[in-house]
Amino acid sequence: MSAAMDTESTYSGYSHYSGHSKKAHRQGRDRHKSPRSKDGSRSEKSVTIQTPPAEPLLGNDASRAEEGQDDNWGETTTAITGTSEHSISQEDIARISKDLEDSVGLDCKRYLGLTVAAVLGLLVFLTPIAFILLPQILWRDDLEPCGTVCEGLFISVAFKLLILLIGTWALFFRQPKADIPRVFVFRALLLVLIFLFVFSYWLFYGVRILDSKDTNYQGIVQYAVSLVDALLFIHYLAIVLLELRQLQPMFTVKVVRSTDGESRYYSLGHLSIQRAALVVLENYYKDFTVYNPALLTASKSRAAKHMAGLKVYNVDGNNASGQSRAMIAAAARRRDSSHNELYYEEADHERRVKKRRARLMVAVEEAFTHIKRLQAEEQQKAPGEMMDPREAAQAIFPSMARALQKYLRTTRQQQYHSMESILQHLSFCITNNMTPKAFLERYLNPGPTLQYDRDRWFSKQWTLVSEEAVTSGLQDGIVFVLKCLDFSLVVNVKKIPFIKLSEEFIDPKSHKFVLRLQSETSV
Repeated sequence: MSAAMDTESTYSGYSHYSGHSKKAHRQGRDRHKSPRSKDGSRSEKSVTIQTPPAEPLLGNDASRAEEGQDDNWGETTTAITGTSEHSISQEDIARISKDLEDSVGLDCKRYLGLTVAAVLGLLVFLTPIAFILLPQILWRDDLEPCGTVCEGLFISVAFKLLILLIGTWALFFRQPKADIPRVFVFRALLLVLIFLFVFSYWLFYGVRILDSKDTNYQGIVQYAVSLVDALLFIHYLAIVLLELRQLQPMFTVKVVRSTDGESRYYSLGHLSIQRAALVVLENYYKDFTVYNPALLTASKSRAAKHMAGLKVYNVDGNNASGQSRAMIAAAARRRDSSHNELYYEEADHERRVKKRRARLMVAVEEAFTHIKRLQAEEQQKAPGEMMDPREAAQAIFPSMARALQKYLRTTRQQQYHSMESILQHLSFCITNNMTPKAFLERYLNPGPTLQYDRDRWFSKQWTLVSEEAVTSGLQDGIVFVLKCLDFSLVVNVKKIPFIKLSEEFIDPKSHKFVLRLQSETSV
């Protein structure tokens, strides 16, 4: 418990290193003040709100101040935090308001479709029962007695309705994974077909049985059985159209993210454009690495710095053409050598990443070694004094906190990992007796989008842009775009070519040969 109390005093907010003078605190505060003033997101147009409990391990301004920091930055700076604040831009406010407006309309459309399907399904299941019960209620005394065959038909109708109920529940009544802009054509056609089918059965029943008060009760029951059989065949048709038709791969789609060019290939069957877009998005969240705008901002700043040239001004109005030509030539030479600067800058960044990765791995291994030593000590104590995994994680976290912070800041991943999420992951690894390498796997390599919290995704609301109708099927050469607020996915559809495979027969006897040896030898 004392180790847990040391954690609270050692790591408050983001990090709190004690034992430094007030002068060092003022120097560290001034050091972070300059990049904050240059940040456009901290302008007067931004709105400041309170941060949710899962706060990032480091703010975005820490990544911008990274270039001007040395490797020993955490050892000479004191950071004292109070109430944490977070800035949100006007674009974020517009995105939040747009999501709220769209969610109301989408919910209404979703519940309307579910209501129509539920009402039609209830009508389908009650119709055979009504066909059997109405004659018993209206003209029971005039009906012919129901024999053994008629009573056996009751059992047939009951079990067929039970099978139809289970199949309908498994096929149709599933939680929707997404809201599509248009109706699903095959599902709508099946609903229309079922409605027309049931309506025609009711029309025939009303004209030929209700009006004439048919006394052949066994025939009426057989009529209800034929309705249930037809409904079962319609259910088989729905399985073929909704599930089996799309299983055979017919197209290959290439998905490219517009910001960094990351691409993946997927095989799809006969699908409409909107359903193909759903498949692409489902695979995007598990296959593509998480979108990190900080990496793009860093590359753009480097490119802008290297492309910047020298500007020549003639202040006095004198003819200084020779000097101007010399300065222009110097600017051209500077642009020609910019690739060298970019090469050495990227090499220095890779060296810094490798060094901090090595420091992080050593710190984590030492922390896990300390955990094993604590576990050996806890086994000698009474059962009531055992430390749970959460307390153990809080005990060893300060020893690796600074190395993890500096590595995440260097690789610009600090906005995806909060202190609470790191502690939860650490306690999970301790509970399941995982190795330091298993703990670091999440932080050394960027994972897919599903690995992170939903508020770190940067992509929740998507817009489908297509020249063709979104209800039309996939065709060779179709290109459609899935847009969100920060980036877009460009999808190019190619048809799998027809493969002609021929067979060549090889005669087994062609592999046989005869070796003839001459017994006579030359002397």
